[in-house]
Amino acid sequence: MSTTIICILELVYQTYMKNKYLILLGAFAVMSASCTRLYSPAMYHQDIAYMPKPTSFDKQTVATYASAGLNAYTNSSLNDVVVSGQANLSQGFVFNNFNFAYGGFAEFGDFQNGSSDKSQASYFEDKYFGAVGGRASINAFVHKDRTDFRFIGVEAAYSHEFGDYAPYRQMLQKLGGYYVDPRVDLFTLGLTTEVIFHGRDDASIQHGIRGFLGTTFGHNDLDDTYYRDEDATTRMFRHIFPKASYFVNYKDYFGTIEVGSAFMLRLGYKF
Repeated sequence: MSTTIICILELVYQTYMKNKYLILLGAFAVMSASCTRLYSPAMYHQDIAYMPKPTSFDKQTVATYASAGLNAYTNSSLNDVVVSGQANLSQGFVFNNFNFAYGGFAEFGDFQNGSSDKSQASYFEDKYFGAVGGRASINAFVHKDRTDFRFIGVEAAYSHEFGDYAPYRQMLQKLGGYYVDPRVDLFTLGLTTEVIFHGRDDASIQHGIRGFLGTTFGHNDLDDTYYRDEDATTRMFRHIFPKASYFVNYKDYFGTIEVGSAFMLRLGYKF
């Protein structure tokens, strides 16, 4: 086994030595491409978040959920970092074969410039931003054994951005020559599917896995500048974004982990 591993490593090394210039050239091309800066809203593709709801095997049919969490992601051109904290309050309902939830949220964060070139006219170290908004979620489900199959659902989110970063983008757009999406109001809508189940001996221990696929509506000025050469099909698929969520509940406490264009971790309490 060790001889096989050594042979594989030697083959990898030889392949690298023969193609190292091509590899370095490709890496340089990727780095050069990332130097182009896109300025998107801080909440772009970040407004949708998992909304807990009572299940068919819960004792209560209505519950209020309060949570707080952290969110981290890069911007559209992958050269800036956004870190934020979020507070959420929502109410969920379960009826015969469908769920519904609605709620509000507030987010506060820091948009950190990844450029080291301080001579650029557009350079900044970091910009504060905040956002407030609301969410709604509805889904149909069927129950079998210890599981609710929330086979189809619809989720929507609205957010309004404020702070230093929004007027900075709008200033760049007025100057011209920059790739900017100046919007501060975003509306996102998409489809979901989820499986949620409870422990064999304790219905208060629950696990859920949810998938989301949706888009943010409204005109994006980047379509007229940076993405102007895209065809209609490419542009359509670029606007669609996925998100996967894991939900865990223990008695009155819950947590979520979400991945997509970002990583979000939240902890909360239901009552």
